[in-house]
Amino acid sequence: MSSIRRRTFLLALGAGLVATGRAIAQQPKVWRIGVLSGRARPASMETDVYGSLIREMRELGYAEGRNVRYEWRFAEDKYERLPALAAELVRLNVDLIIALTTPPSLAAQKATATIPIVIVSVGDPVGNKLVASLARPGANITGVTNFVGDTSDKLLELTRTALPNLSKVGVLINPDNPLSRAAWLKPVEAASQRRGITVLVGQARTVEEVEREFSAMKQRGAGAVIVAGDTFYYGRREEIAQSALKARLASIYSQRQHAEAGGLMSYGASLEEVFRRAAFYVDRILKGTKPADLPVEQPNTLELAINLKTAAALGIKIPTQLLARADKVIQ
Repeated sequence: MSSIRRRTFLLALGAGLVATGRAIAQQPKVWRIGVLSGRARPASMETDVYGSLIREMRELGYAEGRNVRYEWRFAEDKYERLPALAAELVRLNVDLIIALTTPPSLAAQKATATIPIVIVSVGDPVGNKLVASLARPGANITGVTNFVGDTSDKLLELTRTALPNLSKVGVLINPDNPLSRAAWLKPVEAASQRRGITVLVGQARTVEEVEREFSAMKQRGAGAVIVAGDTFYYGRREEIAQSALKARLASIYSQRQHAEAGGLMSYGASLEEVFRRAAFYVDRILKGTKPADLPVEQPNTLELAINLKTAAALGIKIPTQLLARADKVIQ
C-alpha cells in the first residue's frame, strides 16, 4: 500500500471511529423505573389515573422505549404479595421506585434503604413512618401525599347536609388493608360521636361481601355509608356503587372517580393532580437531587363531587347550598 493511500485509509478509519464514538456518546441513558401498585393491572394505562403520571413524564422528556423503561408490578388486590414484588424490583436494580398508595410504599421502604422511592397518593406519610417529616423527609423517600389531615368531620358534615335526618352511618373497610382501621374507622367514629351519629362497621374484601355488608347496614338503619380509601375498592368502584344503590344507601368516598362511577358524593384530593405532581419528583431525582432534600408535597385544595343521577335514584334532594359548593356536579 502506498504511503498516500495508507494515510488516506488511516484518516478515514480515524474519522469513522470518532463518528462511532460520538454516536455512542449520544445514546440516551435508559432509566429503569419500578412501579409498585396494590391494584390489578388497569385495562388501559392511558385512560386510568396512572395515565396522568405517564403523560407528565412524557411532557418532561421521558419517552418509554427511548430513555425510560417502566417495570410495573401489580399485587392484584392481594396486599400480602407486595413485599415479594418490592424485593423483585430491588433485585432488578431499578434506578427508582414509584410506590402507589400506602401499602406499596411501606413494602418498598422495607425492601430498600438505598434506591430512591417516590411515594404517591399516600395517607399520612409521617404517621405511617415513611418519612421523618413532610419538610425534611430524610432517607431515600419523598413524594406526594393526598393527606391533608383528618377529613372525617367534613365528610360527615357534607353527608348530613344532604341527609339532615341521618342518625346512623356505615363505614366499610377492607380487613386485608392493615391501615383501614386506623386511617378511616377510628377518625369517623370520633367525628360521629361528636355529632351524635351511630357508626355501623362493615368489613369486605370481595364484591360479594360488599353487597352483603351494605344490606346488613341498611337493615340496621344506616342511611349512608362511608367507603374507606382502598385500592381494591377503587378498582371495583362501579360494582360497589351499584351495590350501594341496590341497598338504598347513599355512598360517600374520598375520590371523585367513585362519584363518577355512581357513588353519591366524594370529597378529597384530585388523584390526577397527585399522580401528575409525582412525575416532577421522579424528574428531580433522576437529575441528581436527593429524596431527602425534596419536601413531601400535599394537595392545595380538596374537591367535592356530587352525582345528581344517583341522588335522584335514591330519592335524595341535594340542597342548593351544597350544590353551590360542589366542584363537579355529575348529571
